Amino acid sequence: MSDFLKTLGIEDVNSGAYAGRWLEGKGGELKSRNPHDNSVIATVRMADENEFEEAVKVAQEQFDRWRMYPAPKRGEIVRQMGDALREYKDPLGRLVSLESGKIYQEGLGEVQEMIDICDFAVGLSRQMYGLTMHSERPYHRMYEQWHPIGVMGLVTSFNFPTAVMAWNSMIAAVAGDAVVWKPSSKTPLTAVATMNILNPILRQHGFDGLFNMVVGRGATIGEKLIRDKRLPLVSATGSTAMGQRIGTVVAQRLGRSLLELGGNNAIIVTPSADMKLAIPGIVFGAVGTAGQRCTSTRRIIVHKSMKDKLVAALIKAYDQI
Repeated sequence: MSDFLKTLGIEDVNSGAYAGRWLEGKGGELKSRNPHDNSVIATVRMADENEFEEAVKVAQEQFDRWRMYPAPKRGEIVRQMGDALREYKDPLGRLVSLESGKIYQEGLGEVQEMIDICDFAVGLSRQMYGLTMHSERPYHRMYEQWHPIGVMGLVTSFNFPTAVMAWNSMIAAVAGDAVVWKPSSKTPLTAVATMNILNPILRQHGFDGLFNMVVGRGATIGEKLIRDKRLPLVSATGSTAMGQRIGTVVAQRLGRSLLELGGNNAIIVTPSADMKLAIPGIVFGAVGTAGQRCTSTRRIIVHKSMKDKLVAALIKAYDQI
């Protein structure tokens, strides 16, 4: 096993169930494979339904304490998690590349996005302002104050296996919320490594279990997560079909959903287009992150007078990749 995997705490067999501590993982084994050659990187033991229950229970217990912790102090803990990500940026970026198939520089970029959102969240921890208003009733005052919502269910996709987790979890943390995370089954090792980096910081401050994780099948663990009334908000990134399913189920129990879904995105090329801008934009939009972005370019709508020129230029550009 590569040294950078050992640095991240990755072993030949890893638990994919975390509830304030690593659980056994009784939901069966999942082999993580390198998309380059289909070789096995390592094995993850998935969570079963009982371990999912434990993860939600622990998250609720920590939420009850965390919500009373002052927001600026929550921000300080998030700042320390950002520093931990800085320390492990290179090995985590390498693992993102190895497991998801994006190039090394994009793996590093994804971890940098995690660091950036930590910095952003730290600032937010001192800026959760509310309005004050004059009341028409004598001797009354009106004001708004934001309160934590509870335990958030988080479902992330394989193409951004760490950044999306941080986008959601760091904002949730400074807002006073806990998280139960179901990562993609295609990138479970990246999720394990992320938990290995972040949870020691939470443990140091007595909040181990604020972030919990359940690697598991969508038909079992995923369904339990989106149906669970103890999770008032479910944030999910993935296909449109998945979003339709999650949005419907969560709405039926009057929960809230935050959905980031794939599209059929187009670039329009008109006769006045600057080809020096259009060609790099099209190629990067289609090829960046190995073509696996939610916003990847999938269609080109081009004026007929530009078609032949555009196609020839694209073929030349793709020959350089």
